[in-house]
Amino acid sequence: TTRTRRRIATTHPQASFLSRHHQRRKSCLQAASFGFGSATVDISEDTGRRDVYSMEEWALQRGAQKAGGVSLVSNDGGSGEDWTLMTNQDIPAGSPVLYVPSEIVLSSDAVEDEFGGTLEAAENALVEMEEGTSERLPLFRLIVKILSEYEKGMDSPFYTWLNSLPRRFYNGVAMTDACFECLPPYASYVARQERDNCSFFVEALRCGYVPLEDSTLNDDQLLKWAYNVALTRFTEVWEPSRQKYIAPLADMFNHATYPNVRLDFDEYGSCMVTATENIPAGSPLTVSLGDPTNPTTLFAKYGFLTYDCPTIYCKAIHLREQMTALGYSYGDLLVQTQSG
Repeated sequence: TTRTRRRIATTHPQASFLSRHHQRRKSCLQAASFGFGSATVDISEDTGRRDVYSMEEWALQRGAQKAGGVSLVSNDGGSGEDWTLMTNQDIPAGSPVLYVPSEIVLSSDAVEDEFGGTLEAAENALVEMEEGTSERLPLFRLIVKILSEYEKGMDSPFYTWLNSLPRRFYNGVAMTDACFECLPPYASYVARQERDNCSFFVEALRCGYVPLEDSTLNDDQLLKWAYNVALTRFTEVWEPSRQKYIAPLADMFNHATYPNVRLDFDEYGSCMVTATENIPAGSPLTVSLGDPTNPTTLFAKYGFLTYDCPTIYCKAIHLREQMTALGYSYGDLLVQTQSG
């Protein structure tokens, strides 16, 4: 499976923007509990509603910081399904845009420490199922954490964030066999591969090693939702070690072929977002979610297609054997979409 959003953990240049939060490091389990009861988030596509503004308030109360003029806006005509971050003030290149402290950031390494041997047993079962799944273990850990926090309901410190997440997805995991039949061959292949990966994860969870309730493990809709949340909201870092993070509020940036902000994580696991160019007032704040020359993988993973990429990979999947014999892969064959 194609890896996306490769990030390098670095120290943010604007230390004054972050100073109060670097000295404290607590695990997610030590975060304060809401204590409102045990009701869980309604993840139904028909009745569940995203409460994005409460999530923003929750994040700011727990140490997140935004640059002046940065705000959450709905860009789907008021249905409340699609949100993005925008700025109503000019932001100079190199300026801090957003900071999310490690206390509310989900980390695949922290999940590994939290669940210990039970998680390791489930991961061993997953690796035995399919070649290549070992590369996706950080994603598996985030899914376990999401399900664990979901089970706690309002007692979870992440309840407000969970309640802000999408209920409906349009990617390969959400597709049916009929959907795959309607897609071009390459798109069908990549989208089906994502759904198959989800199936392996579900099977590993149901081996019984991870301490989750039977009602959770038997809920196909919930398991698919947790997979999609982790899949579409993580950021991957490669130094000092490979892991995946989900930073609430910073997971609200949308994709662009030419993004204007960058996400980094420091040694504590805090997330820092920086402007990579001068951003005029009224602009959406965007990141890169993947290789724009291969929009089909963006479609399989996120459920959207871009319209502004200058090149795309060849999609001649029916010629796969011939391509392999010639020593080529899809990534070697580019087609110009803007030839002038």
